[in-house]
Amino acid sequence: MCLLMLAWQAHPRYRLVVAANRDEYHERPAGALAMWPPPMEILAGRDLQALGTWLALDRERRFGVVTNFRELQRPRPGAPSRGELIPRYLGAPGSAGSAGSAAGFFAELEPQAQEYSGFNLLLTDEHSLWYGSNRADPFARRLPPGVYGLSNELLDTPWPKLTRVRAGFEAWLREPHSSSPAALFALLADRTPSADDAEAPDTGGLPREWARALSAPFVLHPGYGTRCSTLVLQEPGGWVYLAERRFDPAGELTGETEFQLKPGEWP
Repeated sequence: MCLLMLAWQAHPRYRLVVAANRDEYHERPAGALAMWPPPMEILAGRDLQALGTWLALDRERRFGVVTNFRELQRPRPGAPSRGELIPRYLGAPGSAGSAGSAAGFFAELEPQAQEYSGFNLLLTDEHSLWYGSNRADPFARRLPPGVYGLSNELLDTPWPKLTRVRAGFEAWLREPHSSSPAALFALLADRTPSADDAEAPDTGGLPREWARALSAPFVLHPGYGTRCSTLVLQEPGGWVYLAERRFDPAGELTGETEFQLKPGEWP
C-alpha cells in the first residue's frame, strides 16, 4: 500500500508539490533515484524486477506517478507491468505519448487499460494534471487546481492514514514560508498505526498484524513496508527539488538522493 499527497497549483510558490511513500516487499530489488541512461533520460527510481518505475520526472518537467489498486488476488498471468506506464509517458523518442500531453496519453492508453492489473495514474504536462484508473468511470479526467490524496484505492478515498497525512500536508501548504522539505519528510515518516482497528482500511481479511501495520503512513513490517519516501517541489519557471530517502526492513535510513535543478538544467 502506497501513500501520496499532491498539490496542483495550490501554493503561492510551487505549481506542483508531491510527498509520497512507496510500499513494497523488501525482497523485491529496486534501484535508487537516478538519471536513467539514454534514450530514456528520466529521473526515477527503478524496479529491478520488472524494470519499470513508480514515480519520475523528465527534462520538460512532466511528472508521473503510479500506484497499484488494492486487489488481493494475484495479477492476471501475462498482464503487462504497471511500472511501464510512467516510462511510456515520459520515455524515449517515438514511444507512446513521449511528445504529447497527458490527455493524449490517456486517450491512447484507454483501449489497453484493462490488460493491466488495477492501477491509479497521475500525470502532469506543461499545462495540466490528469488522473486515470482502470478501476474508475470515467477512465481518466483532468483535475482542477487543488490538493489530492491517493493510496491504493480511487483518488481521495478517505482512508484514515491518508486523512491524517493530508491534514498535515494542507497545514504545510498554508504556511507563509513553506519551503523546507524537512516537514514533509516528517509527515511521511509517521509510523503510528490507527488507534482503532475499525478505522483501518478494508484489507480484505488480511491477518490483524498486517492490517495494523498497513494502517500507518510509514509501513513498518519485516516482509513488506515503506521502501522510500519521495518529495517533488516544482516552480512554474522550471526550478525543481526532487529528493528520495530509502529504508531497510527495520525502517532505518539506508540512503538519500537529492536534485535541485535550475530552469533549463538537466543532470
